[in-house]
Amino acid sequence: MLKGKHILLGITGGIAAYKAANLASMLVKLHADVHVIMTKNAQQIISPVVFEALTGNKVADDVFDRNSGYQVAHIAMAQEADVVMIAPASANIIAKLANGIADDMLSTTMLAVTAPVYLVPAMNTHMLEHPATQANIARLKTYGYHIVEPASGFLACGDSGKGKLPEADELVEYLLYEAAYEKDLAGKKVLITAGPTREALDPVRFLTNHSTGKMGYALAKDAVRRGAEVVLVTGPVSLPAPLYAKTVPVTTAQEMYEAVNAHFDGMDIVVMSAAVADYRPSHTAAEKIKKTGNASVLELERTTDILASMSARKNGQFLCGFSMETEHMLENSRAKLAKKNLDMIVANSLRMEGAGFGTDTNIITILTKDHTQELPKMSKDEAAHAVFSQILRLL
Repeated sequence: MLKGKHILLGITGGIAAYKAANLASMLVKLHADVHVIMTKNAQQIISPVVFEALTGNKVADDVFDRNSGYQVAHIAMAQEADVVMIAPASANIIAKLANGIADDMLSTTMLAVTAPVYLVPAMNTHMLEHPATQANIARLKTYGYHIVEPASGFLACGDSGKGKLPEADELVEYLLYEAAYEKDLAGKKVLITAGPTREALDPVRFLTNHSTGKMGYALAKDAVRRGAEVVLVTGPVSLPAPLYAKTVPVTTAQEMYEAVNAHFDGMDIVVMSAAVADYRPSHTAAEKIKKTGNASVLELERTTDILASMSARKNGQFLCGFSMETEHMLENSRAKLAKKNLDMIVANSLRMEGAGFGTDTNIITILTKDHTQELPKMSKDEAAHAVFSQILRLL
């Protein structure tokens, strides 16, 4: 996903410096070329050898190192970077960058950087909240630096509050947003549905399905990374909200219908991957269950067909549905494509290993009126990318 991208990772002398090893490792696994600059204080917390082993590149820590591999190291490293992240960013480096001080390898290199820069402040809460630190952060924002908000919790010093380094997977998302893909969806508004819906039987029990929302969330992340303005309408899931997407949580099929209906106008692309319940307890049945607690005989009624409803009011939107089948996958999906007047449908089968609910992979077939594209097993991130790549070809 980051193949061919040069990521410059700055590490300063906060106790959270040890966490940067996991960040570097995750970036390498995404095939990024990671170069690390460490301050002398950072090396008191974690050895440069760790990062050299993880990245395969020599750690830079001295402006005057004659064995850096570069003619002028701080200029060359600044120029080759596609994106820069300083994590953790101490109060000291924040003050230096805000005031143009260049007295070590990291601060000197940063004066020559023209790529996007993400600073991740991590320090004691009182240090973070000090007026000088806040003023420096505010100044850096005016310089175009992206500031990643620190997490809150129990700090290494024993205090509790804001100042923790966010987890590595969250930091990776910022770098993926910046560098993973061309912004070929820039200017597009995209609506995505994800996850299951739940229909209450009583205050304790409900009807639902096995959807985890992973495919829908992968679609939202891919659209964001490609520059789209994304609205994600999501049923109950245990997934972190995608970076930069507007997330609209819902529970029932009716709530999902109302949320989709409210956001539908003005969208360019609508991708409906949610596993919406087809039925809910009738009002009469719900009252009986509530009074007697007996759900042995359950009267059901149909929920609103959200996909068909949106298709009927389509006004220039590209509408893509999902079809999960247990048999006759292609035949049933083609029928659904025609019946619901969709521009595209993404089909998969619950009977195929590596596809369906709860997995990190999927095996999809993309169908349009005139085209069928069968794809091999791939990660859900890769499947999401394939879906939007096909949509772009058809727009």
